[in-house]
Amino acid sequence: MRTRLLAVLVTLALAVVAAFAVPLLSATADQRTQQLVISRSSDVDRFVVLAQQAVDSGDATALNADARVYSSLYSEGVLIVDAQRQPLVETGGLTSSDPAARAVIEATLRNEPEAPVERIRPWSDAPVLFARPVGTGTRVSGVVLLRASVTAAAADVGAAWSAIAAGAMVVAALFVLLAVLLSRWMVRPLVELETGVLAVAGGRRAQVPERSGPRELRSLAASVNRMSDAVVESANQQQRLVADTSHQLRNPMAALRLRLDLLGTEVENRPAYAATVAEVERLERILDGLLALATAESTATRLAARADDEPADLAAVVAERVDAWRLSADEAGATLVPCAGHTEPLLVRTPESELAQILDVLLDNAVHHAGQGATITAAWESTSDTVTLIVTDDGPGLPPEDLARATERFWRAGGDGAPRGTGLGLAIAREQTRARGGVLELRAVEPHGLQVRITLPAEVTP
Repeated sequence: MRTRLLAVLVTLALAVVAAFAVPLLSATADQRTQQLVISRSSDVDRFVVLAQQAVDSGDATALNADARVYSSLYSEGVLIVDAQRQPLVETGGLTSSDPAARAVIEATLRNEPEAPVERIRPWSDAPVLFARPVGTGTRVSGVVLLRASVTAAAADVGAAWSAIAAGAMVVAALFVLLAVLLSRWMVRPLVELETGVLAVAGGRRAQVPERSGPRELRSLAASVNRMSDAVVESANQQQRLVADTSHQLRNPMAALRLRLDLLGTEVENRPAYAATVAEVERLERILDGLLALATAESTATRLAARADDEPADLAAVVAERVDAWRLSADEAGATLVPCAGHTEPLLVRTPESELAQILDVLLDNAVHHAGQGATITAAWESTSDTVTLIVTDDGPGLPPEDLARATERFWRAGGDGAPRGTGLGLAIAREQTRARGGVLELRAVEPHGLQVRITLPAEVTP
């Protein structure tokens, strides 16, 4: 943005300088041209008077002497002819045989108006011919022709143009400097605002200066700082809520479980007692799941301020968790296919504990919902910047309308009457994956079954 703004301001500044400089250059050239015309016209008029005197007296000696002095002084040619086109004076290399001189003489003898002198520029070098008829009234008795050099005038115009150009460059440089300062004054607060917004998105407290830039940006900076304080305070309150809930609910739940165990030998209605114990165990699982979910939802905020977790070797974690779940799979009548060995670490930007927890959720669901005789596989695939964990089973799977709901909180396959589970496992796995910059995806397997894909950023090794 700063580059575009600076380009617009610099272009506008240069256009303004050019709008003043170009007319000034033209005016300077016109002024010097007019000075030359006035000066040489005065000289021609003086020679006209002398030529008339020479014609009247029949003696051109004084006229020749004056013309030679003029030519030697100004290095300009003077040609004076009579009415019969016979030369009376020829000095400075200007002769009546010159085609250009003859054309001007003929036009002057016919009393044709003199052509205007072209504007003199620094590169002009062609001499200018000034002509006046000699005589009174309508009777023309001769012509005075003066060939004026424009070298000095062109040099003067060049010097004036150089001074104007230098002044224009100085003014343009000042305008460019002003444009740079103005663009920096306007854009720097935007850069600081961007940094502050990224800090807020990352869960850090923004520190955007509130005393730089236009008034609107200063007001926006203050709003971003207030929003940052609110976001950070909300994240801190959420973390405190998770910690307080864990402390305040676990202790009563543990005490309730202890009392039920003590009453176990005295209760006569064993089915009711067993149902009560099952409900307490279910409450414990729900409490553990809610706390895990709350922790997962606050992970993204914590990560932005501290991204120092060690990456995990996905292949090693998969092999370890598959081995841990093999006994449970055998008890459920399912087959957990061993993972192929690996020779090189497959690092992902996720701590080993979180990766193991995510994989436990996927294997738990597969083992207990795929059914007897099902085959469960855990594999992975990788690209240059991502690694995808794939857990597939050939069980009954989920209908299409349930695939999108499977990661909702408290949703369980089979509805509210399902015999086990809290409905929080996939929701926890989804939040943990999202917090680490990954994606959880559920796919149906043909002809039946379910595939869960966890795509996580790969750890790029230097």
